[in-house]
Amino acid sequence: MTILLEAKDITKIFPLDKGRKLKAVDKVSFSFSKENAKILSLVGESGSGKTTIARMILGLLPPTEGNVYFLGEDIYLMNEREKKEYRRHVQAVFQDPYGIYNPFYRVDRALELPIKKFKLGSSKSEARDMIERALEAVGLRPRDVMGKYPHQLSGGERQRIMLARLYLLKPQLIVADEPISMIDAALRALFLNILLDFKNNYGISCLFITHDLSSAYYLGGEVIVLYKGKAVEKGEVAEVLRNPRHPYTNLLIKALLPTDPSKKILTSLGAEIGLKDDNSMAGEGCPFAGRCPKASDICNKEVPLPVKINENHEVRCFH
Repeated sequence: MTILLEAKDITKIFPLDKGRKLKAVDKVSFSFSKENAKILSLVGESGSGKTTIARMILGLLPPTEGNVYFLGEDIYLMNEREKKEYRRHVQAVFQDPYGIYNPFYRVDRALELPIKKFKLGSSKSEARDMIERALEAVGLRPRDVMGKYPHQLSGGERQRIMLARLYLLKPQLIVADEPISMIDAALRALFLNILLDFKNNYGISCLFITHDLSSAYYLGGEVIVLYKGKAVEKGEVAEVLRNPRHPYTNLLIKALLPTDPSKKILTSLGAEIGLKDDNSMAGEGCPFAGRCPKASDICNKEVPLPVKINENHEVRCFH
């Protein structure tokens, strides 16, 4: 089996004031194969390192430690020709459907540029046919969106135009960073179904970044639960969410679905247990120890090693 993309022990450390440092991502690893497309969801609350990982995978932010390999080549050691090829095969969909367009150009330009840059069509008429097919593939009628400026379209329409762009390019991997958080709930399932269609019909893998466990469950595949830059639990999404073994994963699920419908969903995952001193900045012990209801002395002294629950499930927890 050929490894398409591999993140190997990637770590990112940001300098802070007064000589302090923040370890935003700490030795996270995962991979995608070329032959078997899959969806891998990175799940965690704000500050867990999800977007930092996405930026490292996209070649926008070099890791402090570790490597990102594409077909065996370190992406940060590639020459310009290799980088162009990498960008052709690894494409992104970002969170903000309003900030990704130049307001001075019609949205057609977002679809015409990749055709021109990567020489996908030999004539204007062929390019036009390709664009219309791409729009129809993501549930848009060409006559409703072609020739319009970004401000004339809804957020959902803008995000689907980005998916139409991916349909044109047919990359091998999509990095989707919170792509549905700013679009209407009615359109979220449609967006997720398009990602599933890309995987099933075109063999396109997806690194799906979200704070929403229900979206990860809907997409299926695999999941990595992140807390303060560490992968605390990973495996097949159905196995992890049906049988969570890390206290943080349990809290994420509890925050998603309150047992009493009359109660509001938790706005803070630490609200009901009370926060203790956080030792994660010191780099000692389990990063979740300060919020964990099961924490013991060893949790404050040592970092837990991964424990294999079964072939599809791994957790870092002493308990």
